[in-house]
Amino acid sequence: MAKAVTLIRAAELSGAAEYAYAATAPAEARLVFLAGACPLDKDGSVVGTGDYAAQAAKAIENMRTALAAAGAGIEDVISTRVLVAATERADLVTAWQVVRDSFGDHDVPSTLTGVTVLGYTDQLVEIEAVAAVLD
Repeated sequence: MAKAVTLIRAAELSGAAEYAYAATAPAEARLVFLAGACPLDKDGSVVGTGDYAAQAAKAIENMRTALAAAGAGIEDVISTRVLVAATERADLVTAWQVVRDSFGDHDVPSTLTGVTVLGYTDQLVEIEAVAAVLD
């Protein structure tokens, strides 16, 4: 099946970023807007209390489940926003590395942001995403 997402590289921009700087989808693509994926078990409990990597992994797992329910996969994601409740850059990097590794070669444009608090008690990570699919 043809993929809708085209990742854009900009040789004039720094290669230090671990993601494409832009992405496109054709007009006929169906866009899928995901709510922020949280590190919640099916019963609504936050998993990995105090563990940025564990929470990022669970959020990715939940994001994959939401994508599948919409007829999409991680390779259809066109952009992400990773929110991390942290004051230390190292904690942001820990969460980011899990997210980055989950995407492999499909290194979509992404924004990593430190925030003061997230919606659930003990929540440290949330991942927003948009996907594009050709039906």
